[in-house]
Amino acid sequence: MVERSTLVDYCNQLLQSDAFQDYCPNGLQVEGAQQVRRLVTGVTASQALVDAAVAAGAQMLLVHHGYFWKGEGPTITGIKQRRLKTLLTHDLNLLAYHLPLDVHGEVGNNVQLARLMGWSVLGGLEPANPRSVGLHGELAEAVDGATLAGQLANALGREPLHIAGNDRPIKRIAWCTGAAQGYIDRAISLGVDAYVTGEVSEPTVHAARENGIHFFAAGHHATERYGVKALGEHLAEHFGIEHQFIDIDNPV
Repeated sequence: MVERSTLVDYCNQLLQSDAFQDYCPNGLQVEGAQQVRRLVTGVTASQALVDAAVAAGAQMLLVHHGYFWKGEGPTITGIKQRRLKTLLTHDLNLLAYHLPLDVHGEVGNNVQLARLMGWSVLGGLEPANPRSVGLHGELAEAVDGATLAGQLANALGREPLHIAGNDRPIKRIAWCTGAAQGYIDRAISLGVDAYVTGEVSEPTVHAARENGIHFFAAGHHATERYGVKALGEHLAEHFGIEHQFIDIDNPV
């Protein structure tokens, strides 16, 4: 068992959540049980994940995509009402970290994706920003675009969209998990051979082709499973609590 406040304070300090201007509140979003024995982690606090956490007997649900995003309607109706009702009825804490979990140097989404893929990290996608949300580095050995697409598919369990801006091999690479297709210009400015993110927009295709860079959209959900899972494992070891990562499939 661990006190809710102790666990939340630890996460806030570990991820330096107060240092970020984010699109949502980071930290405890919905208050539940005071004592936490079992922690469930997942990418997004959908109804399916909330229900799965309840079924697992968790006292806390930790996610990357939580609630209360800037610009969303303020009323508690529809799916928001149903999700919150389930959390409150079952005394289930909801803890969420967005940008702080993307950038963390040990349990962050971008570092964890690099470890999964075997990519070395050389620096941030924004070199002058100590909290750069993306990274750049190198592959262990140069490969062609089709080979890297296959490696991503094997690791993530999802076929990526590959836009081949050239036919040269890939050695230098930049990446940013989630919906970071707009950062392709930053990758281009670093002179990398390829850029990997989760999603794609119509202009991204032209940017890749006209700048001669390989682009891979490997899935928003698929690229962001690993940070929250790593954080959950870390918390389980640190506090001696039970942890279960639950993956609610999402093809996007």
